[in-house]
Amino acid sequence: MGNLSTVASFDESNPAPPTPFAQQNAQKRRAEDELLVARLRAGDVDAFEALYQRHSSGVFGLALRMLQNRADAEDLLQEIFLQAYDKIDRFEGRSAFGTWLYRLGVNRCLDHLRSRSAKEQSRTEPLGPTLPGRAGIGTRNLELERAIGELPPSSRAAFLLHDVEGYEHKEVGEILGIAVGTSKSLVHRARMKLRTRLNPIAAGETS
Repeated sequence: MGNLSTVASFDESNPAPPTPFAQQNAQKRRAEDELLVARLRAGDVDAFEALYQRHSSGVFGLALRMLQNRADAEDLLQEIFLQAYDKIDRFEGRSAFGTWLYRLGVNRCLDHLRSRSAKEQSRTEPLGPTLPGRAGIGTRNLELERAIGELPPSSRAAFLLHDVEGYEHKEVGEILGIAVGTSKSLVHRARMKLRTRLNPIAAGETS
């Protein structure tokens, strides 16, 4: 998850189904998270630290790509986990803890992007090779990062969750509170805008 190099070509074909190993790994991770949540509800603060260590990198990467500003992403990362701590009793376990946490995170990022103060104070700041796991990233991906930052907030969120983080449209719908068809539409529009932005000549030839 979180690898932009896998989406640079914007392959719109249906992804291959997850392997049995990947499914088992996801099930194991979900069970471990549920155990930590149960410990946290029982008052074990160390369980919260463990959940933070397991999920903070992914949440931060998503927030950084959503906000395109490192300082804002760092601030919101803390707010997102504080909100998760305060609302842990509302986590019902119908979805994975990571999905629930991403829902909190994306909503917080969207609120920030849509706020008037955020728009007035937004700074155009190149990300550079500062995203987690981006050592040696190529110019193509840097251009993609910037182009993603130009997408409307909802399309940006859907695209990042589906094409970058690897969530299925059903899960994207759960996180964003939208229908599966809306998720597909948002991702499709994001891909079209990114294709036009990154390769306007080819986009004109195929339009």
